[in-house]
Amino acid sequence: MPFPQQIPVRYSDEDAGYLSMRPVVKQTFQLHELADLVVSVVGKDPARVQQIFRTGSVVYNGYRYAWEPLHAELPEFVSLLASFPEDNPDRAFLASQAVAVLFETGGGTQRNVVELTRKEAGEKKLFAESSPWDLLLQLGKVSPPRYEKYSHARRADLFRLTLPYDQGQQLLAALLDAAPRALRHRWSTLRPPAALTFVCPR
Repeated sequence: MPFPQQIPVRYSDEDAGYLSMRPVVKQTFQLHELADLVVSVVGKDPARVQQIFRTGSVVYNGYRYAWEPLHAELPEFVSLLASFPEDNPDRAFLASQAVAVLFETGGGTQRNVVELTRKEAGEKKLFAESSPWDLLLQLGKVSPPRYEKYSHARRADLFRLTLPYDQGQQLLAALLDAAPRALRHRWSTLRPPAALTFVCPR
C-alpha cells in the first residue's frame, strides 16, 4: 500500500489530562515531514519507524502527535528513509563548526546533561580576552573529541570528549572564572563535567 503524500496529524501537550482545556491542534504534514519527526525520535531505523507509523502516535518535544495508522512493508520504509543522513565517522572535528556543547555530569541513573550554546557561552566579561566558549573550543583543539554519531533531532554530528574528574573540576572553575556575573549565576548549579559533547551541524 503506497504512502499518502499528505497526512492529517493532531497534536497536543503530552501532559494534557483528560479534563484539560488545552486545545488539540490539527495540521496536515507532508510525508517527509512526518518521517522527519519520527526519525528525530527513534533514529534512522526502518523497523522502528515502521512500528511508529503503524502505531499512529509519537511524543516529540513535549507534544503528542497522532494520525491514522499507516501500514506499509519494510522495503517501503527503507526507501522513505534513504535520503536521511547517515553517521559519518570519517568526519573530522572542527571546533569552529560547533554551535553547542553538551555538559554531561554524573553517570547511570544520576546522569545529567546541560546544553551550553555558543551564543550564551560566548558572553565575555568587560575587557576580557576570552569567553567561556573560547575555553571550550580551545580544549576541543588540544584534546580532539571522538566522533560519536549523527543526531537527527539536532541535525548535527556529535563529537564526545571524556574528562577525568580533576580535568572536569579545572574546566568548570575556568569557565566560571571567565563568565560574566549574570552567566556565572546561571551556571552556579553546574557540576564538574564527566564528558563534553560538541554539536556540529552538517
